Amino acid sequence: MDTALMLSAVVGLGIAAQWLAWYLKQPSILFLLLIGILIGPVFNLFNPDVILSDLLFPFISLGVAVILFEGALTLEFEEIKHHGRVVQLLVTIGMSITIILISLITYFLFDIDWRIALLFGSLVCVTGPTVIVPLLRSVRPNENISNILKWEGIIIDPMGAIAVVLVYEYIISGGEASEIGTFAKIIGIAGVLGMVGAWILANLIKRHFIPEFLRNVFVLAYILLLFSTSNHFAHESGLLTVTVLGVALANWKNFPKENILEFKESLTVLLISVLFIVLAARMNLESLLSVGLSGIALLFLAMFIVRPLAVWISSFRSNLTFNEKAMISWVGPRGIVAAAISSLFAIQLQGYNIKGTELLIPLVFLIIIGTVLIQGLGAKAIAGLLGVREVANTGVLIVGSSPVALTIAKSLKDLGIDVIVANSNYSEISKARMLGLRTYYGSPISTHADNYLDLIGIGYLFAISTDKELNTLSEIHYRHEFDENNIYRIRFSEDNNQTERHNKHSYRSNWLFGQDITYAKLASLISKNARIKVTNLTDNYTFEKYKEDNKQFLPLYTVDENNLISIIDAEHMPKNCRLVSLVPEEKLDK
Repeated sequence: MDTALMLSAVVGLGIAAQWLAWYLKQPSILFLLLIGILIGPVFNLFNPDVILSDLLFPFISLGVAVILFEGALTLEFEEIKHHGRVVQLLVTIGMSITIILISLITYFLFDIDWRIALLFGSLVCVTGPTVIVPLLRSVRPNENISNILKWEGIIIDPMGAIAVVLVYEYIISGGEASEIGTFAKIIGIAGVLGMVGAWILANLIKRHFIPEFLRNVFVLAYILLLFSTSNHFAHESGLLTVTVLGVALANWKNFPKENILEFKESLTVLLISVLFIVLAARMNLESLLSVGLSGIALLFLAMFIVRPLAVWISSFRSNLTFNEKAMISWVGPRGIVAAAISSLFAIQLQGYNIKGTELLIPLVFLIIIGTVLIQGLGAKAIAGLLGVREVANTGVLIVGSSPVALTIAKSLKDLGIDVIVANSNYSEISKARMLGLRTYYGSPISTHADNYLDLIGIGYLFAISTDKELNTLSEIHYRHEFDENNIYRIRFSEDNNQTERHNKHSYRSNWLFGQDITYAKLASLISKNARIKVTNLTDNYTFEKYKEDNKQFLPLYTVDENNLISIIDAEHMPKNCRLVSLVPEEKLDK
């Protein structure tokens, strides 16, 4: 078959797998591995060793280098301190427990070289955000669990990569007392090149020697050149060098890493899409099946003994309940780093004649497939059984930070509802921060927002920006993320005559606070010092009774006992809930 056609098909299938994962809100690794296995060992349509030939190893190694750099660029040491004691212990003590126990179990179950067992234990200690975040959005565990699992995945991804690379460098140095000098040389060269490389790159960018339009591709070329240069001076030191480079830049004061991360993450999506299909297509199903009962035992011990033990020790004397600890123990799927690096290292270690090297790939893929399928697909049922699953995502993303938007946001926060205010106007977003609101500084429809806007627990969109076009684009942008019935846009006066035109479109807007409420009306009331009033409606004190007692008020929304929000309109007659209204100041004084 035409090589160009086959490679193009692999790229297309990879992106299709990413789209399907996005649409179904599932980890992309499931679909990438499935496609790779189907077109590789099952139907023999794609043989990477034949198609790529001598380019296979450079392609995998350069791809892994970029993935490691992108992951390391997210490791800010200062950030670790802000995410609670449990997260700190999980990514230190918990990670160490996982590496040691899985290494010991693997060593005794398979009678392999202890260095390979240690390398395997390091490989499968990592979860990662690409697997965890889709899982959390689907399962909807409570806030304690979501925050711990999310930040564990983000932080442990680069930390686990560093541990893996260090173990690997130790193995290729000889792994004996007489070879400690070689190991130290590798570490020294990687450390020096990484730090010097970071200093040079940081100064080039901060002093504006690199034009904006060249910045991203310059950094990419710089990473690949530094990787290859390091390998030239010290065999196989390049991966550690780019990891040190990423960590150094992540913690370099005032280094503008956001734009670089945005580009690298887009590139990483493409690399991962192709790389995983290539790696899965190279898998030998016979070797995967050859691990037999010992492999199954390893999988279950990792899931049901090692993971819970690491979680329980890390959360000792925390405020987590038994059920919350059990849920965190259940969720530990492995993903990107383990699969990519294990395949590269297995190729590189083939010439070292170390016992057990041939088991590295099948064992890693067994852990990945097993944890993603069992823990991922079973997480929703387990969360329901433990009673730690939220009824729904009740948080609200508010687009805009005008006085109207901030009044609504503050009313929601005062009711205990999670709120994020998103806006690209710095002075307006600062006012939101002063009110104690969570904020996102930037456009909510940008690629940066797709990567960094934390939507775990968020189930509603209120588009209340004074930029009408942004409101409309936000509606469209978040249609898949949120239920269409939970997406609302504020009306403006000029929208009153556009209902017919909107109804002709395939997507019809839900007007925030009903057909008759416009932005101008809300802004006018707030400028006249109207205030938010919260009233409990019951069977005895109904909405009709409330209307009799309050002649001048503007009903906005209701919140039920589960913090589910309902927008009031002509057809909605609330009861047994908290009614939130906007009431003129003189009426509040009476």
